Amino acid sequence: MSVPEEHLASRRSLKSRDTRWAHALAGWLARSGLTPNAISLLSVVFAGGAMACFMVAGDQSSLTGILAAWLGALVCIQMRLVCNLMDGMVAVEGGKGSPVGAIYNDAPDRVADVLIMVGAGYSGAGDPGVVKLFHVIPLGWCCAVTAVWTAYIRVLGASLTGKHDFRGPMAKQHRMAVLCGGLLIEMIQHLTGHERWGILLALTLIFFGGLWTCWRRLSVMAQALRSGDKSAL
Repeated sequence: MSVPEEHLASRRSLKSRDTRWAHALAGWLARSGLTPNAISLLSVVFAGGAMACFMVAGDQSSLTGILAAWLGALVCIQMRLVCNLMDGMVAVEGGKGSPVGAIYNDAPDRVADVLIMVGAGYSGAGDPGVVKLFHVIPLGWCCAVTAVWTAYIRVLGASLTGKHDFRGPMAKQHRMAVLCGGLLIEMIQHLTGHERWGILLALTLIFFGGLWTCWRRLSVMAQALRSGDKSAL
């Protein structure tokens, strides 16, 4: 089944889409009978796995437990991103798109973002409650809100101008890269018994970077609407 043109317009430009391994995996998935919509839903399963790992990571005391929890979260985040890549490739390059593909392509992503960010917020330093900034702001939840907001602004912009704006600095792939970096720092700090601030740093960057991303996208959208030049996006 062909993919509607408006669905193609919502595809993020990714270098990984042109790699040999991505095409090989997409081809295998297309032959396996797994649908793009099922792959999109599978990304939520991996996000839930990341959340579960985050929720227990901070309280681990054994070497095995520490590595299993933190690396489990890392692997689940990466698998979520692979699913995000594969659903579109199987739909477009594999010719398995569906009329409701755009819904499955976008809606599960919002759930996945919330699960991962909230989970990360409960993981830091093994303290009860959430990782907080200035002992006031629950960062995991705040990052979840900004993640959903950036996507909402992108979709709003597309409805008003016909173009999706994927600019950062904290678009989805940037958020996940920063979080994975903070995760690895926190894991090393956990293993070595040092003060742990990796997740706090990552979530702080994601939160303020997300606010900046929202402001940039709104500003460019407003400028395009005022000037009538939709190509400004």
